[in-house]
Amino acid sequence: MARYMRKRFTDRFYKFHFPLVKLVSFTIAAILIIILMPRTARFGFEYQQGRAWQHPHLYAPFDFTIYKSDAQLAAERRKVSQQVYPYFSYDEIETARSRERLEKLAQERFRGPARETRVCIRMLLRLFDEVHSNGIIQHNSILDRDDFARRINIVRNRMVNVRSVDDVYNITSAFERFRRATDTMRYCDRQTALTLLTESLTQNLIYDEAMSRQELEQAWQRISPTYGLIQKGELIISEGDMVDEEKNTILTSLRLEYDRRAGDEWRQNSQRAGESLLVIIIFAILFFYIRHFRAGLFDRLRKVNLLLLMMLASILPAFLVLDKADQYFYLLPLGILPIVLITFFDTRTTIVVHLLTTFIIAIAVPNAFQFVFMQLVVGYVVVFSLERHSRRLFFFRTSLMIFIAYLIVYAGFSLTQLPGLEQFDIAMIGKFAASSVLTLFSLPIIYLLERLFREITDLSLLELSNTNNPLLRELALRAPGTFQHSIQVANLAEEALAAIGGNVLLARTGALYHDIGKMESPYYFIENQAGGYNPHDDISPTESASIIIGHVIRGIEMARKAGLPEQIIDFIRTHHGTSRVDYFYIMAQRQQPGIQLDERGFRYHGPIPFSRETAVVMMADAVEASSRSLKQPTEQKINDLIEFIIGKQFADQQFTNADITLRDINLVKKIFKRKLLNIYHVRIAYPE
Repeated sequence: MARYMRKRFTDRFYKFHFPLVKLVSFTIAAILIIILMPRTARFGFEYQQGRAWQHPHLYAPFDFTIYKSDAQLAAERRKVSQQVYPYFSYDEIETARSRERLEKLAQERFRGPARETRVCIRMLLRLFDEVHSNGIIQHNSILDRDDFARRINIVRNRMVNVRSVDDVYNITSAFERFRRATDTMRYCDRQTALTLLTESLTQNLIYDEAMSRQELEQAWQRISPTYGLIQKGELIISEGDMVDEEKNTILTSLRLEYDRRAGDEWRQNSQRAGESLLVIIIFAILFFYIRHFRAGLFDRLRKVNLLLLMMLASILPAFLVLDKADQYFYLLPLGILPIVLITFFDTRTTIVVHLLTTFIIAIAVPNAFQFVFMQLVVGYVVVFSLERHSRRLFFFRTSLMIFIAYLIVYAGFSLTQLPGLEQFDIAMIGKFAASSVLTLFSLPIIYLLERLFREITDLSLLELSNTNNPLLRELALRAPGTFQHSIQVANLAEEALAAIGGNVLLARTGALYHDIGKMESPYYFIENQAGGYNPHDDISPTESASIIIGHVIRGIEMARKAGLPEQIIDFIRTHHGTSRVDYFYIMAQRQQPGIQLDERGFRYHGPIPFSRETAVVMMADAVEASSRSLKQPTEQKINDLIEFIIGKQFADQQFTNADITLRDINLVKKIFKRKLLNIYHVRIAYPE
């Protein structure tokens, strides 16, 4: 009962409080940044809309334009947004592929006379062309917006046509058109025709977010941010007057003009609220990005904390230097952040986090645009050069590329300010060089973070997958058959993951270690037996099952003793899931007829695979092991074996928790069949 109550408490905590813990982490990081952010003051008056002006009469110290309020700009943007229609691109390539597929399937499925078959195929293709030429729109959330004008721009053959949404098909209306048309067919099997047309349906009007956003932003840019002019000496507001919306707009415009003219004057604390709001917005964007677009990352508190720690490690030193010695700001190796991020996270997360971190630092940087542009270029340089890095030498190459990027961008900004390179500061070359060299400290930082947060990188996986690793060498010596089996499983898993998508290196490394528990009693496993003697003949099926199942537990213990990362140990835990040792279970039933056996003694303890990598290794392990029992393997035998093994795992719900689809599983089976045919040198049976 106590165990049940503890489990319920743990489940409730993770369900309701675990997201709250992450929110606390984000809040602490934001508070630290707000507190330590350097501040300068330019406009020396505090005011608030809806309250009286507490200062003496204010006269315009210079001419300045009146900027529209955010509400006014937002209203104008909404109005402009209704006049800008979204863009949808016509997918010619996919339409052509679907048409070819329809024609091929029609030739295969219609079995009537040749003349009638040709007529049917022509009718189907004509109907396909009619519907798809008009366009089948892919649904997008933009179509559900309240301000959507029910009109779209269709881009086809570099031509743009404005169409009403009601004039193009969607999936439902296209199917209805096919159904009505097939009901009138005389020479064709109507059901077959409708099935073929339905299978060929292709949504060929695809929402072009980039073009739509560009068009909308260009329309927004045409909106004038100003609407009036205040002349020098003109009374802006008197003491005691209420700061209404109009006065607030004028005062805000004056503050912006002060900021523009103030140069290097220190900001006052009145900007604290605005800076704090910007920081909160940025962290809110990051929080919701991770929660909605990177759910796997959001579920791992350690990785979230690692991400926040790296942001703080970049932001806080930058604030300290800006506050105490801003002339050394460009000595900071800010390129370390994207290097570390790309090592532990995916490309998109790296870019998003790097940009958001740059935006936070830019709040305190005098020349913010130049700084943001530089760091944007550096971030992309790092991503492009280290996205698929497999050697530590790549870090040195990246450091050089960062230095070149700094020089090019700085030269570009220098040319925009004055003709020639009059603004180019030679001293900046040394600062950029020092900053680029300091990025090499990312190597020990990555090593430290791996140990501190128990994460694993591709560099570590490459080291672990080396067959000269002590644990793998021991496996090769003590259980050579298991070692060869593990290599074959790794090859199968690697090929499958490369096709369906996934961490190929992680799966290969996990496959190499998944059976290390067999080293303790290698001769109880058939791949290590020689001379015809089988030790299972001398013990009961129950004892045999216990030994076989126990290799998972022993493997976990050996892996932890050797210091293997948890991500690799996961493959040891899950490669049999909760499957049953059928051979010894059936043998026990035969020896004890009429007795109800406790099936739990013949099942692995799990857990079942929870990722596509662990799922693929489970399939590869079972298929490779079973294929060794085939006598005179043929194409049909291999095909039947793979279908049976993986089908049994699927029926046993071993893939329920893994992010793998039926399409992925079918593709994995095809790859396994091809690989095993090559391994056993089986010739494909050609038709006579």
